[in-house]
Amino acid sequence: MTTSEAIARPVRVGLVGAGRIGNSHAEVLARRVPGAQLVAVADPRGDAAQRLAGEFGARALSPAELFDDPEVEAVVIAASVDAHVTLTEAATAAGKAVFCEKPMGLTLAEIDRSISVAHAAGVALQVGFNRRFSRDFAEAHRLIADGAIGTPQLLRSLTRDPGLANPAGVPPWTVFLQTLIHDFDTLLWLNQPARPVSIYAVADALVAPEYKAAGLLDTAVVVITFDNGAIATAEANFSASYGYDVRAEVFGSGGMITAGDGRRSATVLYDRAGQHVETARSDVELFIDGYTAEFVEFVDAVREKRSPSVTGVDARRALEVALGCIESVQTGAPVRLTEQTR
Repeated sequence: MTTSEAIARPVRVGLVGAGRIGNSHAEVLARRVPGAQLVAVADPRGDAAQRLAGEFGARALSPAELFDDPEVEAVVIAASVDAHVTLTEAATAAGKAVFCEKPMGLTLAEIDRSISVAHAAGVALQVGFNRRFSRDFAEAHRLIADGAIGTPQLLRSLTRDPGLANPAGVPPWTVFLQTLIHDFDTLLWLNQPARPVSIYAVADALVAPEYKAAGLLDTAVVVITFDNGAIATAEANFSASYGYDVRAEVFGSGGMITAGDGRRSATVLYDRAGQHVETARSDVELFIDGYTAEFVEFVDAVREKRSPSVTGVDARRALEVALGCIESVQTGAPVRLTEQTR
């Protein structure tokens, strides 16, 4: 399908969630994805929905109204995490294709149920793992799949967030369920078709230790072993003062490949204080092209009536690792993943 055809027949999209990421998704859908038309916005805060919808010429609706609206073909869910499952099931049951931000659910049973509902309705279900659509990560995946570095042996993925604006507002286990969930998906994706067999995680509150008693963990390191013998590490921290830092590295029997660079441009300033580069300060800034490409994939899947390249199954596999991390931290021991636990 040509670009002109996509513009002539845009997929009509409704957005649920008018918070930080919802605002970003609205801008991307309305201005960067020719094949999409943002037609409705829903949020429990009516004023937030009205404001965001008005900015892009869309209608402000309740979630129920949005799901019942025959004009809406597809739904992007960018609401709070604890609402993802309920909203996904309601939207798919209404016959809408769904793009759900990560994590798609907080238990494997929840994700299984959402996958089943979408399958029964015959609609696309995509999860928001944006790194797969970032140009450098996608190229790394292609090269690994083509055998450019031989057999993967050591893998590394990291996420370092610039800061904690409100430590008291961070739900327990966020570091695994919402931050490192991206890294887990990245590692699983880069080491396909291998499966994780063991997980060991350590975590602490080093950035805001006064909130540890309330359940905050802001620093974590995870070791994952795979059934092909590869060993992977994932790490996260919420105090990268130098910018939003996301990188990956895969070392194999025939070479190594890296992905991720937080620099805003290739410009480097050299002065008496040293070398200086401007860095990205947020996920939206760093991955704007990835966010755009994942929505292009979503609307193409809807239009072509096919499964998207990142599905609920991928969401389940990443959550399996995240839940293993939580168990490992709680027990202080490695967690074995078996076919039964999967």
